[in-house]
Amino acid sequence: MTALIRNGTVVTARDARAADVLIENERIAEVRPGIQAPANAAIIDASGMYVMPGGIDVHTHLDMPLGDIRSSDDFETGTRAAAFGGTTCIVDYATQARGARMRDAFDAWSRMAEGKASIDYGFHMIVTDLAGSGLADMDAMVREGVTSFKLFMAYPRSLMVDDGAIFRVMDRAARNGSLVCVHAENGPVIDVLAERALAEGKTAPVYHALTRPPLAEAEAVHRSIAIAEIAGAPVYIVHVSSGDALDEIRRAHARGAPVFAETCPQYLLLSVDDLARPGFEGAKYVLTPPLRANGRQVALWAGLRDGDLQVVATDHCPFRLDQKDLGRGDFTKIPNGGPGIENRLQLIWHHGVNRGRLTINQFVELVSTAPARLFGLHPKKGEIAAGSDADIVIWDPAAERVIGAATHHMRVDYSLFEGFQVKGAARTVLSRGEVIVDAGVFLGKPGRGRYQKRAPRR
Repeated sequence: MTALIRNGTVVTARDARAADVLIENERIAEVRPGIQAPANAAIIDASGMYVMPGGIDVHTHLDMPLGDIRSSDDFETGTRAAAFGGTTCIVDYATQARGARMRDAFDAWSRMAEGKASIDYGFHMIVTDLAGSGLADMDAMVREGVTSFKLFMAYPRSLMVDDGAIFRVMDRAARNGSLVCVHAENGPVIDVLAERALAEGKTAPVYHALTRPPLAEAEAVHRSIAIAEIAGAPVYIVHVSSGDALDEIRRAHARGAPVFAETCPQYLLLSVDDLARPGFEGAKYVLTPPLRANGRQVALWAGLRDGDLQVVATDHCPFRLDQKDLGRGDFTKIPNGGPGIENRLQLIWHHGVNRGRLTINQFVELVSTAPARLFGLHPKKGEIAAGSDADIVIWDPAAERVIGAATHHMRVDYSLFEGFQVKGAARTVLSRGEVIVDAGVFLGKPGRGRYQKRAPRR
């Protein structure tokens, strides 16, 4: 379609200005004041609104298998919910099975997304096994547009790889231009602490946090950065939850190391007190790394403000309450993860921009432009500029919402942010120039989302 967005304030990571946006053939054709509307153009009035690049969530787990269950949002429900919140592109995690090729995981996740995703998507590859031709598989994946790989330093016996494998992957990444993402926690130490807690009869959800101390995260962050420096590779630390881990990142930045990192709304706004709610209520908040002590969020907000944390993602991995109930009586068996794909922009705008912690340009940088740049989508995504995809959110700064399970579009029966009041929300969302959400109505279609081949780092 051809469309003209008029009368809005265009906001990028660099500036904010009154301008019109002309869209032709799925892309932005022109950005300037006073554009004359083509005869066939649909006119979208953005008076009083901000016109921003659509959000990019680079940490999701849709339709993710976990033993005999799966995360409750698939690519249809998860991407629809993302669109309602103003997110127009995701990068989901495909998981290599031990003994299998990375190609097998890529094909499996592609089948899950095709015909279901209503917004554009890409994949990271979780590496669990380098036996056989694993390193050559990495090169093949980069050619397919999978230009980031995730390694776990936690979860022995399932996802964790040892330091030698971490080094080999990072060494290969330095050569093929990919980016290694690391889940940084000391898994073997955590396992001992968890076994000890269970032996002492400490089975409640709160012990999930108490057996995963901040130092177990900080130690692994330090170690992953050191290995990356030896390999001569950049590294991206996922879901930073503590000031201790952030301190390690700051020290690396001070010596010029190419270290990037994300945090998530749950670590900025929730605390271990939620895990300690009465009964089994705390199971909703079992996610990893765990929520930290109240008051510790201040350091993470400072990290976003100062640029030591470059991205806000969600780690969206929802499980229904009946699925969480599998861990009643043993906190280690509670399915790990929570919902958040729909509310990321609302929460960061309200608690960041509205409260003076972030500027509107920093907001765009954190939720859209930096994720696009780091993960090979920029400038196609994450920009309001001629030639970029017309992935646009028209943001109403005056819109007020109360977040809750009764009104959200995620396929899960609770919200981590139940009752949170926010001011600022997406009014109209465009994906490649097509209006897919307008005034609370979904207009997109499952399957219209396209796989995005991402570029390697230069």
